[in-house]
Amino acid sequence: MSTLVQPVGLEREVAGTSSPVMGMVLFVAGEAMFFAAFFAAYFSLRAAAAVWPPTDITPPEITIPAILTTILIASSVVIQFAVRAARRGKITQAQVLIAITALMGICFLGLQAYDYSRLTFGIKDGIYPSLFYVMTGLHMAHVVAGVVLLLLVGAQSLNKETQWAQHETLQAAAIYWDFVDVVWVLLFIVFYVAVPR
Repeated sequence: MSTLVQPVGLEREVAGTSSPVMGMVLFVAGEAMFFAAFFAAYFSLRAAAAVWPPTDITPPEITIPAILTTILIASSVVIQFAVRAARRGKITQAQVLIAITALMGICFLGLQAYDYSRLTFGIKDGIYPSLFYVMTGLHMAHVVAGVVLLLLVGAQSLNKETQWAQHETLQAAAIYWDFVDVVWVLLFIVFYVAVPR
């Protein structure tokens, strides 16, 4: 009986998914469970409350968060164009699009911090404000991590010695960035759209 032996370097190609991409998928799955626990707590508390949010809490305005949502959704489109450019070997174009995505993330963070400064409630003002600040604050931390990741991937693409043309790290960064965007859309719906005014 003969057995088929694969060369060591072809193992990933046969599997179809690179290590950076698979690692990011697993990481994002874990982070999704983390956020799911907070959403479950939020909906459990909301279901148990007679009035939600409590009458002494003024719900946050929707204008700036709607702009933030637009920024993040647009940034997801931009990062996908970066992945497409990298796949086609247009490294300079991909670098520019990565930089634009990172800049959009920085704009998101600045505008989110400004929106925080306009809120009429603090984190200690009850369970609704606590959940609001914890969940949106954790999301902001993920955006910071995403911006840093994008900058690292962009810097890696400048190094001619790496095999960045395979764009695996960019694909992984795009998966993370899209996850961050999906979480924000859910937060936007829960804390801004689905709140009685």
